[in-house]
Parts: sequence; structure tokens; C-alpha cells
Amino acid sequence: MSHIESPPSPPGGFRILDLFAGPGGLDVAADVLGHQVTGIEWDKDACATREAAGMDTFQGDVRKYSAALFPHAQVLTGGPPCQTFTVAGHGAGRRALDDVLRYIERLHAVVREDATEWEVISRAWQEISTELEERAAEAEKIKAEKRKVDALRSVERKAIKKGLQEAGSSPKKIERVLKALRASRDPGLEDADLERLVEQYNFLGTVLNGLKAKLEELGDERTGLVLQPLWWVIERCRRPGLEPFEAVILEQVPAVMPVWEKYAEVLMTLGYRTKTQLMFTEAFGVPQTRKRAVLMARLGEADIPEVAETHERYRPRTGAAGASPEADPLPWDTEGKCLDGAPKEAWVSMETALKKARSIALDLPDRPAFTVISNYGTGGDPGVRGRRDHDVPSATITGKVSRNRLVHKGTDTDLPERFARFTLAEAGVLQTFPVAYPWSGNDQSQQIGNAVPPRLALHVLRHVLEPELSDEEARARLEQAIADLETWQPGEPVEVREHGQWEGHPLTGR
Repeated sequence: MSHIESPPSPPGGFRILDLFAGPGGLDVAADVLGHQVTGIEWDKDACATREAAGMDTFQGDVRKYSAALFPHAQVLTGGPPCQTFTVAGHGAGRRALDDVLRYIERLHAVVREDATEWEVISRAWQEISTELEERAAEAEKIKAEKRKVDALRSVERKAIKKGLQEAGSSPKKIERVLKALRASRDPGLEDADLERLVEQYNFLGTVLNGLKAKLEELGDERTGLVLQPLWWVIERCRRPGLEPFEAVILEQVPAVMPVWEKYAEVLMTLGYRTKTQLMFTEAFGVPQTRKRAVLMARLGEADIPEVAETHERYRPRTGAAGASPEADPLPWDTEGKCLDGAPKEAWVSMETALKKARSIALDLPDRPAFTVISNYGTGGDPGVRGRRDHDVPSATITGKVSRNRLVHKGTDTDLPERFARFTLAEAGVLQTFPVAYPWSGNDQSQQIGNAVPPRLALHVLRHVLEPELSDEEARARLEQAIADLETWQPGEPVEVREHGQWEGHPLTGR
């Protein structure tokens, strides 16, 4: 339903501003909890889904907006794009991470003293922004040069292949030569003309490697985007005439945890209590194994404990001769306790989640027992595909979920065509979106894969925004919210706004 046209929120409902909001994973969770959410999202396809789902949205680059434009927002949430950090420790990812940590420390240095004037803080941010813009502009020039070199290498490669064919070389030899070129090895050609072509090809390869190294040093625009939520918090805390956000919730891939820990240092300086937590989605009832790094912050004196897991964690049994790497699950622990001391529930399997969804949407496929064969390799070998049986949680849902094959359990025999792939609705269910969620626009699989699992968001939002509830009250609150999430239906579409369309919006006060 619309966040703007819905009935008044229940007592304690918050007005939430969600940066990098995606198709609405956090938003639909907040909706069933009774909060009002406005998202900022640049991707037009995700905005199409948000519009169809009735999620209040401003479309555009987060950097073109500011915290001062939304003075009535009480809570800041978001998941800035951090894909470059997923290779932290491997060249570009490590450098990107180190760059962000240095920028955060620069911001921290100017906000440590309460007496620091706003002009000084604002100037520090402008200097960082200008530096990032200059690096981004330089990176674009290098990318253009890299495209030219790639095109020239392609021409040289085709010329080498043509020369080999005209010389009567066998297809096997041609493939061996081309493979050696791809691996930057000497193909051992004796023909002088072909040797010159190879030399030129290799020279261009050296140029290309140099351009790649420069790009790694410069990083990309996501380095600046990951700083945005921190700046919004600083602006609300230190800019005259504005009030601090009451709470902040941020999430991303595990590699971003060092960034959240550095964020936490700055937020504590600004008067927040913080908690960072690595969360296993299946331990919160999501029928999927996925790890998320979460930063939680609340203004005031009360500490934030960890979010209690409600379900067992999942791990595959390994070591059995001939066993699939993902077969025969075992829980991480069977003695764990969750809210109010009750034992944890078993993790939720794909079969259980899809069966419940079928009871709500009768047109979903009813398959026999199946095994999912991932589109991705596993163990570093692209030829060895990950496998998960229907009676365990799914592997991480990615933007390639529509390419996963479904076969008869324990075999490589494809299911009939109508059952051979997950539908978009089913993929959404495995992310814990309502089965009725109105996926729209293009790249819908990518939207689903990039989204925050709403059921995980339910736990975090409830935990941070309702700390006064007892364990028993929290459990009851979550149970009702989960039931409401599963049966959620979209209301009337809400037209997406653009920058400057402030009139009548409850967060802008205009």
C-alpha cells in the first residue's frame, strides 16, 4: 500500500528515509510494521517496481539530494552499492576499502569537537566530494582509452587467426595459439609476419594492463556513494536548524563490515549508541543462506544488543564419499536459544517457503522433489556447479537466479520445461518478498538478487525502533508482521517523484 495514502501509522510509527532503496525490500518490511518510508533510487527499473508496489519514491542520484531536503525524516536506512569491496584483499577491492576508511577518518576529524563550525565541516565534505569527482572524471577518460585498446587488440587477434587459416594451420593449432595469446604466453610462431602481429598484440596487452592498473588506483564512483549515508547523518547532527536522525540502519555484504565499524566510531562521537552484526539470513527464517553486514545506531544512552537469531543456522555435511558439497544439511547448533529463551526453530527450506506461497497464489508451479543447480561455479572451479536440494535453504539468490536449472532430485535430469526454472514470484519468495509483489520494469531477476530480504529487515527494524518491547511482546510483534508480510498485497500505484518535486511531501515540509 502507499506510504503516503495509507491510514495513520500505529503509535510509535516512524518516518523512514531509505537511501539506495532498490525495489523495496526494507520498505515493504517497514510498511507491515506500520512505518512510513520514502526511498531514493536511481535505477528506473527498480523505480518501476516501487511504483507498482505503492512505495513512495524519489528517483535520482542520492548525491543530488541532501539530508536538509527531508527535515521530517526520523530514521535513515540504506545499502550503498559496495561491489568493489567484495574482492577486498585482492588489489582493487583492498584499495577501494582503504580509500573509504581514510575518507571516513577525515570526516571524523572535523566532527570530533562539538564546537566545530558548520562551515568547516561542510568545506571538508566539499573537498572530499571534489576529489572524488576529479578521480571519477579521470577514470572515465581512461575507460574510453581502454575501450579503444580493446578494439585494436580484437583487430590484431582476428588478423592472427586469419593468417593461421590462410597458412593452412589446423583448427587445433589455431585454438592453441589463441589460447596462448589469451594467457599472455609466447605461441611459438615461426612466420615472421605473424610474429609481428603477435608482437603488436602483446604490446597492446601491456598498454591495456597499464590502463587497468590506473583504473584500480582511481577506484570508481561507488567509493563516493558509500560515504553518502555518513554525510547525511553528520549533516542532520551538525547543520544549524536540523535535528539528528533518531536511528540509523545500514546493511551490505560482509566485506563492508570494516566500513560500518569505522562509521560506528563517527556515530558514537555524534551521540549514537551503535552495534555492528554479521547476520546469517537463514537464522532469521529466510529460506536462503546469505550473510549481511549490518550497522544499527540509535540516538541516546541505551546500548543496542545483538539481534537474537530465531532459527538454526545451516551448514552442509561434507566429507562423505561422493556427496554433493551442498547435500545433507546439519544445523550449526541445536541448543541455541532465541527470544524469551525459547529454542530456535529449524531453518526454512525452499520447499516449505514455496509450499506456503502456493497456498496464497494457487498458480505457482507444484514441482516434484528437485535439486537446484547454480549458474555459478563453486570452490573456485567454474565447471563445478553448486547444488541445493529442495528440502534445504536456497543458496544466495543473485541476479542470475533465473538461469539456475531445476532437475529431479539427486540427478542431472531436467524437470519438464514448465518447472525447469524458478518464476520471478518464486525467486522473490526465496528472498521473502510477498508472493504478490509486483515486479516490473526490466532486469527483474537482478532487482530480486540485489534486494534486502524483507524478513531480515523486519527483525532489524523491530529491534532498533522498538527497544522497549519485552521478549514476549517482540516475538508476538514479529509473528504478526511475518504473517502480514506473506499475505501483503499492493495497493494503488504511487507516481515516482523527481528532484524538485517537493510540494505536499510529508518529509520535506513544503
